[in-house]
Amino acid sequence: MLKPQLNHQLSQYSTQTPFLQLKPFIHGNGNASLPISWHSFRKKIKSVRVGFTPSNIKVVACSTEESSTSVKAIVTVKLTVGGFLSNLGLAGAIDDIKDLLGQKLQLELVSTELDPRTGLEKKTIKGYEQKTGQAEQEVKYEFSFEVPADFGEVGAILVENERQKEIFIKDIVLSGFPNGPVNINCNSWVHSKNDNPQKRVFFANKSYLPSQTPNGLRRLRKEELKILRGNGQGERKTFERVYDYDVYNDLGNPDSSADLKRPVLGGKQHPYPRRCRTGRPRTETDPLSEKRSSSVYVPRDESFSEVKQLTFSVKAVSSVLHAVVPSLEAAIIDTDLGFPYFTAIDSLFNEGVNLPPLKNQNTQSLRNVLPRLLKAINDTQENVLRFETPETMDRDKFFWFRDAEFGRQTLAGLNPYSIQLITEWPLKSKLDPKIYGSPESAITTEMIQKEIGGLMTVKEAIHQKKLFILDYHDLLLPYVRKVREIKGTTLYGSRTVFFLTPGGTLRPLAIELTRPPIDGKPQWKEVHMPCWDATGIWLWRIAKAHVLAHESGYHQLVSHWLRTHCATEPYIIATNRQLSAVHPIYRLLCPHFRYTMEINALAREALINAGGIIETSFAPSKYSIELSSAAYDQQWQFNLQALPADLINRGMAVEDPTAPHGLKLTIEDYPFANDGLLLWDNIKEWVSDYVNHYYPNPSLIESDQELQQWWTEIRTVGHADKKDEPWWPVLKTPKDLIEIVSTIVWVTSGHHAAVNFGQYTYAGYFPNRPTIARTNMPTEDPSEEFWKNFLIKPEGALLQCFPSQIQATRVMAVLDILSNHSPDEEYLGDVIEPAWAENPIIKGSFERFNGRLLELEGTIDERNANKNLKNRTGAGVES
Repeated sequence: MLKPQLNHQLSQYSTQTPFLQLKPFIHGNGNASLPISWHSFRKKIKSVRVGFTPSNIKVVACSTEESSTSVKAIVTVKLTVGGFLSNLGLAGAIDDIKDLLGQKLQLELVSTELDPRTGLEKKTIKGYEQKTGQAEQEVKYEFSFEVPADFGEVGAILVENERQKEIFIKDIVLSGFPNGPVNINCNSWVHSKNDNPQKRVFFANKSYLPSQTPNGLRRLRKEELKILRGNGQGERKTFERVYDYDVYNDLGNPDSSADLKRPVLGGKQHPYPRRCRTGRPRTETDPLSEKRSSSVYVPRDESFSEVKQLTFSVKAVSSVLHAVVPSLEAAIIDTDLGFPYFTAIDSLFNEGVNLPPLKNQNTQSLRNVLPRLLKAINDTQENVLRFETPETMDRDKFFWFRDAEFGRQTLAGLNPYSIQLITEWPLKSKLDPKIYGSPESAITTEMIQKEIGGLMTVKEAIHQKKLFILDYHDLLLPYVRKVREIKGTTLYGSRTVFFLTPGGTLRPLAIELTRPPIDGKPQWKEVHMPCWDATGIWLWRIAKAHVLAHESGYHQLVSHWLRTHCATEPYIIATNRQLSAVHPIYRLLCPHFRYTMEINALAREALINAGGIIETSFAPSKYSIELSSAAYDQQWQFNLQALPADLINRGMAVEDPTAPHGLKLTIEDYPFANDGLLLWDNIKEWVSDYVNHYYPNPSLIESDQELQQWWTEIRTVGHADKKDEPWWPVLKTPKDLIEIVSTIVWVTSGHHAAVNFGQYTYAGYFPNRPTIARTNMPTEDPSEEFWKNFLIKPEGALLQCFPSQIQATRVMAVLDILSNHSPDEEYLGDVIEPAWAENPIIKGSFERFNGRLLELEGTIDERNANKNLKNRTGAGVES
């Protein structure tokens, strides 16, 4: 659900739908397999912190024949929707008076050189502004400077905001120098002097390794990093830009209810990546937990732009969570009520759900914010929540019912990250048999042989790499007892075995569901298979619903939230704490981090929190985020986050120097892998060009203190619970750095797009991907009455197993919002960063990167239209 970052993964996306980066987990910080996401490949890059982006053009203050040069600076300030620059209120009136007096902003030019006479920094050149013009969305201010002949290059600008409120500075342009203007791209909030007397610094666009920093900028470079690190004390204020670490101790709300207490994630008991520290006080009833608040601190420049706020957060998600969902709950009084018929599910897309009046909400305003969801009934003031028909269902109403589509989506659907090659037989659990029962799988050689006997033996199938598995057995089994104690849900450990047909598609062969010993009852396990009798067919369909619920939970909690949002936050924090804004690697990574921290904060506030959307609507229930901690502990390794390493680890590829990407795929028609590897190669080539330019000498890597501290902090602080693992890459050579940075860029772009942007298309019609299974299998200790009802009306048993009406509609509403794209989002390789544009070599590399991505879009379109690729095309299949 998180959005803030290729699917059909890559493959089935149309050229008109970009791939965004890690984004809302939700959509999320924010990120799915739908054809819509990946393919266009213009993946949205999560992006930028924006702090110091100034221009790279060298500035010579004046010729040696002149005593000084007259220089003008134009500062562009964005008007804000919230009225930060409005003249309402006392603060606004004071700002208007200061406008007349010319005392609202102060700029100081900073030289890159030291004073040769004193060996100290040269005195800055100051100026005050006068407002010179106002457009619809911007105000421009002009400054005048007299720059001495011996001032040297302008390396930075200090900004002091004398207004009562913060302002958003878009850019600063210096003109009057003999060699042309200097463009300083800021895109950053500048706090009021009343909040913090410290001046903001914006560096010029030229990038420097620490050892190459001009003497006049060395102190500023170090002091700015010190500001960003903070002192680790006190509660953070909204205007601050401090990046620090903390554990996940703010998901619960024990002061509200003992049932809302949650364990701390991060530490020996529950290993987890670290989040951004907010410094809020501890709860009264649990000294380990942090108090929750209506808004969660993130460093100021990590917040959504106001365009993003209007389209995603404040107006949209907030409206859904705080207005629409409560109205849904009022309309659907019985929270356990399921859908009585499949036609009732269809009505969500036709008639919709009549909502009672939205309390404390402007109805018309909500309709404007949620036009796809909230419809007005003609000639009335009533509201209807009516969902758009997902493209998958629109093409084939019964797509979700087919086993062929079940197999196809494991390769080209919302979660292409779970399918694995079976390399050992028989299947066996690694859990303690004293606690969980017999480790041997109930899926026998005879069962599989019966299904594929006409083609080959099981031994031959394994040898020829024809058997695959979705294995959620050992991850879920420890939670079965605990989840079953919660009213209205159930859980199993599960294994699903597939066979690779001669046509290159996956055919599901068997589903095993396991319950460990519980309440004096012995271990229960049962295998269901596609069959030709009525009872067996319906049991197979219900078993498949359980597996899909497991798949939905794993996708949202692990493939999406953990891998592309949660594990990424430490990279962002370390990048801002340890890499200066003028460091070339900072400037390379920053665009890929855009909005991620804000999305993650929003997720902690309303999605993954105790009693939030995830807990109330997904299979692991209140143990959802704890389960993602278990997955982090058991499965997450940085060195396996790169796409080639991930594919090899799952047995989906082997190294082959003669293959196009150095890999031979186990399944040739694996859309996510085929298209993803093209993107991976392009990303790595771009990163290689960039890194090799700034590090022509390998010794520069080890001598770069900022870079070494950055990588050390990621490993030992951001991922502290795994700091001693042997698999962490070393950082000694440019090759090491290229692999590390390419991995981070891939995770926040290609990986995130594949698991995020197709969420509504694949999960909007929830029978295709139910998020929860509410009832046990009819064959597990059934009562005589239950079994009788199942035999009379098996469809009813499946509908009863599906999510309730409130669970389904709540998730659908959130997925609809989270799958939307913001108007100000950026796409991978689309727009060049100003600092890159001013370096001819980097600019050339980026333009080649852009050209390769355009070629990739064409390649994906051709593949999606290739009728021989059955995992992309076919009757009713979206391509």
